[in-house]
Amino acid sequence: MQNKPQKRHKALQPLSREHHHGLLLSWKIRSGFSKNIAPERIRMYANWFFKTHLIPHFEMEETHIFTILEEDNELVKKALADHKQIKALFAETEDDAITLGKIEEVLEQHIRFEERILFPEIQKIATEEQMLQIEKIHQPEDFKDNIEDEFWK
Repeated sequence: MQNKPQKRHKALQPLSREHHHGLLLSWKIRSGFSKNIAPERIRMYANWFFKTHLIPHFEMEETHIFTILEEDNELVKKALADHKQIKALFAETEDDAITLGKIEEVLEQHIRFEERILFPEIQKIATEEQMLQIEKIHQPEDFKDNIEDEFWK
């Protein structure tokens, strides 16, 4: 069974593009492992991505997107728990290879959940005024990648 692409409201499209870059982070981690790249090199990139892209993305979602649903909504609770788990993984300092493997897996599952389940639910419930407010607050930005060490190539 193939997953049909979701028609995303214009206000949420920039967030979906950011999700695409998050999926690329997971792919880059997998690619680095398949090329036997030192986990420390992969971790440097992953940490940069986390600080530069994931943290602002999480803040936007938590402040302006998730609040469209009720605070006790199970989908929101799951998304917030995922964010907390991902932040904890990035704070982990023990074994880069194990931690990166977990980051890659948890991040990809989280993004798929938001794209396939949470965002469609938000689109169903959000008013046009709420979507216009999101559009005003969150303007699409050109993604700037860190290409100092393109270990995935």
